[in-house]
Amino acid sequence: MVKAVVLGAAGGIGQPLALLLKSSPLVDELGLYDIVNTPGVAADLSHIATPAKVEGYLPPDDGLKKTLTGADVVVIPAGVPRKPGMTRDDLFKINAGIVRDLATGIATAAPKAFVLVISNPVNSTVPIVAEVLKKHGVFDPKRLFGVTTLDVVRASTFVSEILGDLSLATKVTVPVVGGHSGVTIVPLLSQSSHPLPSSFSEDQRQALTTRIQFGGDEVVKAKDGAGSATLSMAYAGAEFAIKVIRALKGETGITAPSYVHLTADKASGDALKKEIGKDLEYFSAPIVIGAEGVVEIKPLGTLTDFEKSLIQAALPELETNIEKGVSFIGSSKL
Repeated sequence: MVKAVVLGAAGGIGQPLALLLKSSPLVDELGLYDIVNTPGVAADLSHIATPAKVEGYLPPDDGLKKTLTGADVVVIPAGVPRKPGMTRDDLFKINAGIVRDLATGIATAAPKAFVLVISNPVNSTVPIVAEVLKKHGVFDPKRLFGVTTLDVVRASTFVSEILGDLSLATKVTVPVVGGHSGVTIVPLLSQSSHPLPSSFSEDQRQALTTRIQFGGDEVVKAKDGAGSATLSMAYAGAEFAIKVIRALKGETGITAPSYVHLTADKASGDALKKEIGKDLEYFSAPIVIGAEGVVEIKPLGTLTDFEKSLIQAALPELETNIEKGVSFIGSSKL
């Protein structure tokens, strides 16, 4: 029996994410929580002819605790979306408190659950969750994941567009490492499963890299103030969550990208730190997922000079983002 929980289930990401999880035969129970509308979302989803039993709760009467009790996998898309002109720093100030409070609920009601963080800015919100769990004495780095799958989904889509065949989108794999915002997103295009054309210029490579890094801005602008990347994020979040659930059920050899604490597997984490030349606590890389969580953090492999320069540009920003999350909890009253 697998119970999946979505915290922020009535929002722009939460609703389609909950729909995708309800559609999966791997989910036996689906718990939904938000500050508004959750019972209605749960009632709507419960009419879908798939096995998962759905329950939705609001904050009153220990709603968060009821939602989390018995959870195996908790996905957190809660928070406000980014709007035109809003920086990720603006976003942090609002979403940090939301994530902190939800993490406190997880620490007390579902301390053994796998926690998948979507709430932006991921580079900072994952450390927030970790610090809360540490304060409650239940932090297990193997069970905490920052969901960076959307960067890989975008890279796969954009490369297939360049290759002139969107049917390749589900087959193209491009490792994306670093973090999950702007310059911290580093697509390793040289390692694409489907190489770019030999005629692809360095200027085109730079333009494609920038598009992958700032794909979220493209959506925010196109929605003209009405929201950010919700549907594609829900798709990516569900894709990652299903991989985690498959691993939880005993499937082996599952590899997926994620922003993780580098002690999740100390040997491979230390090796990665040497590769990037920086003693960071968190980094996004392809990881192997097993029944206990992170099994291995994969090395970056052979990089081009351009990709090495992207990694070096990402490191100072990542360090700042991580410290911001840690400091927020250090100055918070839990």
